[in-house]
Amino acid sequence: MSVKMTVVGSIAYDTLETPKGKREKALGGSAVYFSTVASYFTKVGLIGVAGKDFAPEHKDFLIKHGIDLSGFELSESGNTFNWVGSYGEDFGDATTHSTCLNVFESFNPKLPEAYENTEYLFLANIHPALQLQMIDKTKNPKLIALDTMNLWINTTNDLLKQAIKKVDILFINQQEALMLSGEKKFANAVEKLLEMGPNRIVIKLGELGAMTATKNSRFFVPAFPCPDITDPTGAGDSFAGGFMGSLARHGNLTESGFRTSMLYGSAMGSITVENFSIESYYNLTNEKIETRFNELKKMVTID
Repeated sequence: MSVKMTVVGSIAYDTLETPKGKREKALGGSAVYFSTVASYFTKVGLIGVAGKDFAPEHKDFLIKHGIDLSGFELSESGNTFNWVGSYGEDFGDATTHSTCLNVFESFNPKLPEAYENTEYLFLANIHPALQLQMIDKTKNPKLIALDTMNLWINTTNDLLKQAIKKVDILFINQQEALMLSGEKKFANAVEKLLEMGPNRIVIKLGELGAMTATKNSRFFVPAFPCPDITDPTGAGDSFAGGFMGSLARHGNLTESGFRTSMLYGSAMGSITVENFSIESYYNLTNEKIETRFNELKKMVTID
């Protein structure tokens, strides 16, 4: 059975500390957060690599969410990508204490036959050369979205810009938007990024929410005011999973459809941060998703 959406990204074990506690080897990584969230909306396939230390119960978690693992690789050559970090009292940007790429360092994603005709392709913040490789292998998708990070902006800028030219949507945070555009003012950065080729950009603004822009439109969605944040890790990838999952479910690629998906993205990001790792998704109901979506919708309407 072919999948409707494919994500290519990292599978990780995170060791982290927040004001709410600590976790050792918590399941994480961009492909895990994205696919877990997107699975509530559509059939999604995951392309990523884990190491010999990857626990069977974590693979079972992905399977139970209906995620297709034809693109999942289990390597015996080393351990799973590991990130160690901590958050301060304000839950701002994480402090990274160590990053061990392990088997992810030699990750060479392969596109299974079942994924070749995927309608929606999401390229998480892997090396731009790998993103280009995946773009070339996918046959006529309806929509391609790409995420990136400051590492690739600083070290592989030319390759990254080549990839951006080939996608429909660029996901990026505010700081990265300024870096990539070379602009000092946010409004100017938006214009410059759109000139790089994507039809649409989605800029993640952390606790303030997110905005999406095209040459003819601007739309802002607030972050849901979570009274009890536990772990911000994966919030951006969860936002993307909700956004892209919603698009794949309703198939409405008009401005209205994208704005609806922005609300679902914000809803899912807020659900993720309420618990450590992917713990919010052990017992999440569709009813809670729709309730959160409707609460956010009320925040952006005037009637």
